[in-house]
Amino acid sequence: MAAQYATIRQESKEELEETAESLLGEVDSAQRPPWQRRSVFAITTGAGLLTMAAAAALYGPPSTLLQAQPASGATELFRKREPLTKRKGSFIVIGDWGWDDAVHGNTASRTCQQTIAEKMAEKQRELGDVKFVVNVGDSFYPDGVTSKDDPQWQTKWRDVYDEPLRSIPWYSVYGNHDYHHDPCAWSDDEAACAQVNADVNDLSRFYMPSLNWFKEHPELELEVVAMDLNTVGAADCQYSQNPQKCRELLQVRTEEGFKLFLERAQSSSAKNLLVFSHYPTDFIQWRPDVLSALSNNSQHHIEYFGGHRHGVDQTSTVSTAPNNNWVVGGGGGWGCDGDMGFVVGEIGEDDTIKTYSVLVDPAVCCTR
Repeated sequence: MAAQYATIRQESKEELEETAESLLGEVDSAQRPPWQRRSVFAITTGAGLLTMAAAAALYGPPSTLLQAQPASGATELFRKREPLTKRKGSFIVIGDWGWDDAVHGNTASRTCQQTIAEKMAEKQRELGDVKFVVNVGDSFYPDGVTSKDDPQWQTKWRDVYDEPLRSIPWYSVYGNHDYHHDPCAWSDDEAACAQVNADVNDLSRFYMPSLNWFKEHPELELEVVAMDLNTVGAADCQYSQNPQKCRELLQVRTEEGFKLFLERAQSSSAKNLLVFSHYPTDFIQWRPDVLSALSNNSQHHIEYFGGHRHGVDQTSTVSTAPNNNWVVGGGGGWGCDGDMGFVVGEIGEDDTIKTYSVLVDPAVCCTR
């Protein structure tokens, strides 16, 4: 049953190189969006690294690729650094967390998700000023929720994360698994979407006023921008009631997400933008205008967060330097592709933002 939902295929280095060579002759490959290309995405489970051979097969010869962010001491430094003593506030980022006892990947029990949830609660108490949680999606494995009253809201969220963690808004987007059985997958009416909730004070569910949305925080000198990019990852429309309608809707929503981000990157007055979707930056290489806006922006510092891969790192993504980005899919809901945990952001009184990972012992998460 689990194999039905597996999205990542492991291959040897030699197999990847052969696949890449066989596809590099398709000169228009880099011009086509991912859902029209043969995917040879492969992640080595232990390290969570995007192989350059697979990237070349997807996006063209290496000369056309933006470089992945180098593994450096910076990430390790962020892991070990002390919290800022003078802050305007802080936030937590989590993704890919809604573990299911019947259908799951190589996380054999809820222990991983529960351990990460407890570590989040501990970090919230330590900081004392966490304003919100950024949730990058795949909140309910394997098929999402069917309504605003689905019992999974209780069993997979409220029963796992401490009440103080749920006493602040969870800023959210849909992941590909969230769409499976959600009416949102085949309805033009966003009111039908089981996770959409426009009342930021309604903490019984996530805050998601629309599928693509933004929220200003002038008191923190930042703005949050959320994008539904599920066409980018070829979301699993085959599991919905109307696959063709689902595919049409997701293409429209993806373009609306890109449009919203580009508009806010130009017009927002905030010093900092927190931008997130379910997908890390390497999934949007076919939109160089978006990648450029994430990195080459003189008006804002931008922190970008994605998930989908089940780990926490800055080495498997495409760089947005001098800005910053993370993949934060190590929430314990499906599998272990790398480090498991979450990311913390601290907003200094001088409006600088520092982000760093908080990880758990892999022995509690990953079975091999």
